[in-house]
Amino acid sequence: MLLPPLVPGHLLARRQRFLADVVLDSGEQVVAHCPNTGSMLGCKEAGSRVWLSAADNPARKLAWTWELVETRPGVPVGIHTGRSNALVEEAIRDGVIPSLSGFANLRREVRYGREKSRIDLLLEDGEGSACYVEVKNVTAAVDEGIALFPDAVSERGSKHLRELMEMRAQGQRAALVFCVQRDDVHEVRPADAIDPVYGQTLRLAIAAGVEAHALVARVSATEIRLARRVPVMCP
Repeated sequence: MLLPPLVPGHLLARRQRFLADVVLDSGEQVVAHCPNTGSMLGCKEAGSRVWLSAADNPARKLAWTWELVETRPGVPVGIHTGRSNALVEEAIRDGVIPSLSGFANLRREVRYGREKSRIDLLLEDGEGSACYVEVKNVTAAVDEGIALFPDAVSERGSKHLRELMEMRAQGQRAALVFCVQRDDVHEVRPADAIDPVYGQTLRLAIAAGVEAHALVARVSATEIRLARRVPVMCP
């Protein structure tokens, strides 16, 4: 995925979840939209190098959107959760996950399930078989190269896992794809210390046959691309 032109700066503070105070390299101080509702564990330190995109709608209240942050030298991280579905769709079409390739049709945001959810991507083969694909954006990581999800308690995340298990019980394929928007990790784990319920539910889902995939991205100021697979580990 090619990114729009980005403008560099430094983070002053993230506040009220959806706002970020940034001083651009030009010296101008701006308020940017923060398109990430999580805690942004490890990705919101004051003084961090960040990159913003300019809004393409002149009527929008905030003229800037926060796109990337450098969590340590040479490690840019994509924090825009709104890009994760498109990144995974692109990876599926490019064959990065072979087991999810070969479907005739792909639909987005399709209503399904007992708990009135929307599946991120629905893959269909045209003959009645389908694979329900839920995408989760991952930005948090620990020094050992382990990515963690979620970075805050996620009742919604557990709900989505229950919906995927229900699809498996109905005989359909169901898959969870962790979209890791950073390139310094070698595995993904549930953040049990943050949300033990999610961790327990993930283990139940995998035991029920829900496929768990994790894709790691190459991130730069011009492009984000899910380039390699890493294991999902539930020790």
